Amino acid sequence: MKAMTAVWTAAATAATAAAGGAATDPGSGWYRRLRKPDWQPPAIAFPVVWTALYADLAVTTAVALNSQEAGDTPGNETREQQLRAYRGALAANLVLNAAWSWLFWRARRPWLAAAECAVLAASSADLVRRTHQLNRAAGVALAPYALWCGFATVLSTAIARLNPGARRGQ
Repeated sequence: MKAMTAVWTAAATAATAAAGGAATDPGSGWYRRLRKPDWQPPAIAFPVVWTALYADLAVTTAVALNSQEAGDTPGNETREQQLRAYRGALAANLVLNAAWSWLFWRARRPWLAAAECAVLAASSADLVRRTHQLNRAAGVALAPYALWCGFATVLSTAIARLNPGARRGQ
């Protein structure tokens, strides 16, 4: 793996985590008053899981970007076109990832956050697919990220459903 690629993916992932973390406030009165499903994981699970997933994301995307194992490419797409599209998909995914926290925690819009999380889950599944095309092992290793984003969508939707009047100040 090229060091600069690993530095770039680690920095981008860390910036995403920092941006999302800056908006997150599980100790707020607003969040404590929300009804949550019985099956929601304990609070400690979120930073533990997200830390592992962010590390996985940084490493697997660096491996994919540096891979010489070019998989099936759609049409006559060149490797450079494939890598350019991959970088764009990764950047979009990271923006979506950080945006959820701002929509849920700061805007206090659970339904909007749930809808955005569904887009994030689809983006994450697409990123796994693209990663797998570039490097099969990295694609398999990234799959838990997409699965967790899918779980986050279900959880966000459940919270929104249980709190139809949840808005700023309520």
